Amino acid sequence: MKITLKDGSALEYSEAKSAADITKDISMGLYRNAACCKINGEVKDLRTVIDSDCALEILTFDDEDGRRTFNHTASHIMAQAVKRLYPEAKLTIGPAIENGFYYDFDVEKSFSPDDLLKIEAEMKKIVKENPEIVRFELPADEAVKLMQEKNEPYKVELIEEHAAKGEPISFYEQGEFTELCAGPHLMDMKNVKAFKLTQCTGAYWRGDEKNKMLCRVYGIAFPKASMLEEHLAALEEARKRDHNKLGRELELFTTVDYIGQGLPILLPKGTKIIQTLQRWVEDEEEKRGWLLTKTPLMAKSDLYKISGHWDHYKEGMFVLGDEEKDKEVFALRPMTCPFQYQAYLNRARSYRDLPLRYDETSTLFRNEASGEMHGLIRVRQFTISEGHLMCTPEQLEDEFRSCLELTNYMMDVLGLKEDLTYRFSKWDPNDRDKYIGTEEQWDEAQGVMKNILDDLGIDYKIGIGEAAFYGPKLDIQIKNVFGKEDTLVTIQVDQMLAEKFGMEYVDKDGTKKNPYIIHRTSIGCYERTLALLIEKYAGAFPTWLAPVQVKFLPVADRHQDYARDMMAKLQAVGVRCELDDRSEKVGFKIRSAQLEKVPYMILVGDKDIEAGTISVRSRKNGDEGVTDIDEFVKRIREEIDSKAR
Repeated sequence: MKITLKDGSALEYSEAKSAADITKDISMGLYRNAACCKINGEVKDLRTVIDSDCALEILTFDDEDGRRTFNHTASHIMAQAVKRLYPEAKLTIGPAIENGFYYDFDVEKSFSPDDLLKIEAEMKKIVKENPEIVRFELPADEAVKLMQEKNEPYKVELIEEHAAKGEPISFYEQGEFTELCAGPHLMDMKNVKAFKLTQCTGAYWRGDEKNKMLCRVYGIAFPKASMLEEHLAALEEARKRDHNKLGRELELFTTVDYIGQGLPILLPKGTKIIQTLQRWVEDEEEKRGWLLTKTPLMAKSDLYKISGHWDHYKEGMFVLGDEEKDKEVFALRPMTCPFQYQAYLNRARSYRDLPLRYDETSTLFRNEASGEMHGLIRVRQFTISEGHLMCTPEQLEDEFRSCLELTNYMMDVLGLKEDLTYRFSKWDPNDRDKYIGTEEQWDEAQGVMKNILDDLGIDYKIGIGEAAFYGPKLDIQIKNVFGKEDTLVTIQVDQMLAEKFGMEYVDKDGTKKNPYIIHRTSIGCYERTLALLIEKYAGAFPTWLAPVQVKFLPVADRHQDYARDMMAKLQAVGVRCELDDRSEKVGFKIRSAQLEKVPYMILVGDKDIEAGTISVRSRKNGDEGVTDIDEFVKRIREEIDSKAR
């Protein structure tokens, strides 16, 4: 049996051997740090017995999958601690997540901060005990019986589901604690040296608000105490940058309970930023050949039935009316594509009309679950830079590239490009009900898209089951300050909806054909982008984006008229200014402007009036001294026009 390692070297064995024992043969130091392994590219438990030739890679905490295994083991330790302290708690699921882990418990009342400290203390005891971690499998009926005896109804439900799919039913046992789990897990607990339970929230079982509300406990875990300390320091910095907190403090947006969750109110300063972004986006798209449309915010159900949204997305829509009673039922639009198709269908098209690019600043409505909504990141009403491009097959790659170039340019200007990652979202052929079209159509569309992405040299991950119901897409991902990943921009390839809507063009040979459609955004949802910009810059926006670019601070009331005259010169060239005319000391006014994170302050006193000058103080450089107003006008205008960061 030949075992090929990551570096290309190989080990040979005459009999089957566990991955753990092979790791010991490689290096005991590696074994002590090992979390799991990959066997022929598939993540496996180190307990896995290898009995044939394979490629073997040993993963540690430094590897993404190794870290997930580490965190998943930590979630089991937490669950064991909870069951010791609160025996009546019912277990549900406890997965590893990107920056730690969580576990959902069915308990009579949610855990308090003091409860979390108690659970942490019990976790430390369990790690010190270091009970042996044992994996075993059971037939479905025995597995159900075991969990019934332990009074774990959620586990019984999960076992029955797994069994129906023909999946093996495996458990991990550590001391008195037995957990339904597919693994993998660490070989033992002694490396789980530092952890912290960070928060407790509510979460519906299976994410469905019709189900029972559970108690979700989040945690983080590390092999070294220093790593935990570093992470906690980063979390504290993240809290300072959290758009939900900072956006309210800077009076960019607010929410009102009796308006509703996921329906933020943009205040004048936040609105000014979005207006600035919108004007820039629309102007830039126009330069690149996009044509602006304006379409209705709602439509009859008939439109959504043609597109397939009624069958595949109805639960996410706000429906107006009752299908059983009303002659006509309307719905607020969750996306713009079927509306913009009507612009294409307005007249007959030829290949000479293509590519045809429609863009729109679209207000959309999606019925997000209450537990999913967060500040401006995920809302029920939002505005997006949406566009749809109709083209021939020969034009597809160039047009896709141009859409991506547009997004990359805008992200670069905004300072977000370095934070982006890319995901090629494909369909799941095992979940056919989610999608329209045939397997052949999906294979063709995904093949075309893969060729495009590979030709463009994009470093992407693959997301199975993440495609839109009508086609594959490139999801451009970004993380908020807490490490939660969201999609910022999508570019989708669609060869199905054109046929559904009867969208055709006459080709060079005189035959009628359906165009390819590219669905895209350029900077995505304006609300989400604003949230990310707040966090990126900690509220200290680049001058071109700042809602107030210059704050005038007269030293005394007698200096106000001169300040207004100077301010008028800046306003005349489009610079956004405010005057602080409060009867306060100038030091107080400076501190206030600093808290508002205004790029420039202009102080005006007796000497300035006598000399016809202004005194400039900048956010970056502090006191910059005296200058001429015309010089400052030229300087700030150049800074705004260049969109300097």
